[in-house]
Amino acid sequence: MISVEDWALIRRLVADGVPQRQVARQLGIGRSTVHRALASDRPPKYERSVQPTSFSPFEARVRALLAEHPSMPATVIAERVEWSGSITWFRENVRRLRPEHRPVDPADRLTWAAGDAAQCDLWFPPRKIPLEDGTTVLLPVLVIVAAIRGSSRRG
Repeated sequence: MISVEDWALIRRLVADGVPQRQVARQLGIGRSTVHRALASDRPPKYERSVQPTSFSPFEARVRALLAEHPSMPATVIAERVEWSGSITWFRENVRRLRPEHRPVDPADRLTWAAGDAAQCDLWFPPRKIPLEDGTTVLLPVLVIVAAIRGSSRRG
């Protein structure tokens, strides 16, 4: 797999008029690699294939316990599923799964029509502003950003 930098370089050189064969020769890569880089609309991204871990055989039972008791401590879950490995590794995996099983807090959900909500903040810049009478004053700045999405989930 080529790097993102090589992908960008290939596309730039060909866009500048350098023949594909010459690009391959200059960079020491195959012509088919140049062709694939030009055909792709986004840079290459390394994705590791999903491999089973020591936690995998326990995941279904952990999910079942979290479905019933979303706030059960990871140490108690480990005892119930008879986990004998690293508790730190177990906690990390439970921490990854727990948000899927927590109920949504109704007070945490905001819904609005686009443009009906805004975030307002007051900011005091680090410099004083000169006024017409010759004095300088530290003036606040009100920053307002309009909401662009119809709903949000904080958390």
